[in-house]
Amino acid sequence: MLQPIDDAVNFIRTRTKMQPQAGVVLGSGLGSVVEAIDVETTIPYAQIPGAKAATVIGHSGQMVLGRAGKLPVVILSGRMHFYEGYEMGEVMLLSRVIGRLGIKKLLVTNAAGGVNTSFKPGDLMLISDHINFMGVNPLRGPNLDDLGLRFPDMTEAYPEDLRKIAKDVAKKLGLKLQEGVYLALSGPTYETPAEIRAFRTLGADAVGMSTVPEVIAMSHMNIPVLGISCITNMAAGVLKQKLHHQEVMDTAKRVEKDFTALVLGILEAL
Repeated sequence: MLQPIDDAVNFIRTRTKMQPQAGVVLGSGLGSVVEAIDVETTIPYAQIPGAKAATVIGHSGQMVLGRAGKLPVVILSGRMHFYEGYEMGEVMLLSRVIGRLGIKKLLVTNAAGGVNTSFKPGDLMLISDHINFMGVNPLRGPNLDDLGLRFPDMTEAYPEDLRKIAKDVAKKLGLKLQEGVYLALSGPTYETPAEIRAFRTLGADAVGMSTVPEVIAMSHMNIPVLGISCITNMAAGVLKQKLHHQEVMDTAKRVEKDFTALVLGILEAL
């Protein structure tokens, strides 16, 4: 089971000699970060053994290697989702691949719905913890001992020291940074108002359909993660309006300058 991961790693190493120190996963409509780095190599997912072409609007489906300031980085511009019909091994593949490439830290981002009623569309939320409601643990099945332990600890899936870096960068930039718990579901339907009320009771501040599989994969590989959600819409029932993916894209576009500045600032601080 490890072979598909290493096949992808070996292919990428034929395309670049760069050794990335940090990885970034960009969510729906958040691909503007790529334009702000010094790009060395771009590889479409469809060319990487075992990976799949991106099918969701707002995900360009490319692995980008370059430098953010002096820091060598690898960026996954878009991701594969469980709701697209992929198995969890496929959803986690590229995060595992960049882990095997040697990254020391991963920054994950996503577009999320605001469950916390004090939030508003356009807010950026630092993820302090998550709740996995996707219905499956992505590590189910035989353990890949070369990647990590059978029973990985999730106590500090989002370490406090990395969150402090993000808070310090946001303060320097004059950006308001919310903080809260991200709850992940399988999708692709948006949640019902009753579900959102239940999730708020459980302690969720934002809800989405991604991120948790990658974070679990990184915890398994003992790679610390920093997570940022862009609150692109309020979750079902918070406002008296229906939900639409176009709102996600429009809000992400509106905040891309602040989002890009925050991500670049964090990478430079790393």
